Amino acid sequence: MNKKTVRDIDVAGKRVLVRVDFNVPLEKGQVTDDTRIRAALPTIRYLIDHRARVILMSHLGRPKGGPSDDLRLEPVARRLSELLGQEVHYVRDCIGPEVEAAVQALGEGEVLLLENLRFHPEEEKNDPAFAAQLAKLGDVYVNDAFGAAHRAHASTAGIAQYLPAVAGFLMEKELTFLGKALESPERPFITILGGAKISDKIGVIRNLLSRVDRLLIGGGMANTFLKAMGYEMGDSLVEMESLDVARELLQAAGDKLRLPVDVVIADRFDNDAERRVVKVDAVPAGWRVLDIGPETVAAFRAELANARTVVWNGPMGVFEFPNFAAGTFAIAETLASLPATTIVGGGDSVAAVQKAGVAYQITHISTGGGASLEFLEGRTLPGVAALLDK
Repeated sequence: MNKKTVRDIDVAGKRVLVRVDFNVPLEKGQVTDDTRIRAALPTIRYLIDHRARVILMSHLGRPKGGPSDDLRLEPVARRLSELLGQEVHYVRDCIGPEVEAAVQALGEGEVLLLENLRFHPEEEKNDPAFAAQLAKLGDVYVNDAFGAAHRAHASTAGIAQYLPAVAGFLMEKELTFLGKALESPERPFITILGGAKISDKIGVIRNLLSRVDRLLIGGGMANTFLKAMGYEMGDSLVEMESLDVARELLQAAGDKLRLPVDVVIADRFDNDAERRVVKVDAVPAGWRVLDIGPETVAAFRAELANARTVVWNGPMGVFEFPNFAAGTFAIAETLASLPATTIVGGGDSVAAVQKAGVAYQITHISTGGGASLEFLEGRTLPGVAALLDK
């Protein structure tokens, strides 16, 4: 990674404005999953230990053009206080006199969490005046929100026009793992792609074909490839408008691309639907593919056995239905058993390794679904581009 980090600047006594990704699920005023908060702890603790005045800012959810009480960050401040073992101050806005006074009152080693950035529509518009108001609160800027790095917002890109901008430790970790996988992976390098739609991942497939040794495809997106090869897919999800692209990708991939050979089908979209295992050329009318079959699992396992680097993004089926989760969980368990660098990104794949109880055996779990996909696509992430080069 060729970007400066918090290690490269003197933070003692400085007001350090940190963009974190605290977009966490809340229920009845409580954080129900604190994974993203924990992911930011190394950077926050480093700043506390180095006597910085720490000012944290984040978005939460999608407020509609103004403040919304159920999307306030107060429960996050409470949870972060518990995790840090010290009070985290909280203020009910992210700009203005009240916020400036709270920052002024902050002592060395103290932490302040600002209110949800998206209560101001100017955040997502990357409004320069709003970015300047945020920048007024700090002496230096740290971006530790990889999950928001693909957005050119005021708090991820605009603010770097006004303050020296460096990466936090989570951002550094994400860029290091994903960057190495793309640029200098240990081989064999295998990517597994799943999820519903091929249209979401066309750019990723194109960018990866020249880099990977194998590309394994499952999930709903596999149906479109199979249909493009001439198989009947019944009532399965197929993107008819992407068939030509699928044919083009199949031709470009040659023998690098592996698709399911058998599938689990259902007579309706329901966990309790009647289900069968059939070959991919035997999906009857009125039935739909909801998971990869046992032969495919065995074939994918065989491909992965000797892998040294694996990137996985997207489930192999409708794993939210327990009866159609076997393929996705089998891939999760296979990755956990490999003596390889394993990287999992995308909300559903991350949820799958957590549900399968193997998350701790994965080398790196990416905190950014959209950001990791765009990175794998070879795109420049605005929040990364804005940081100072080493």
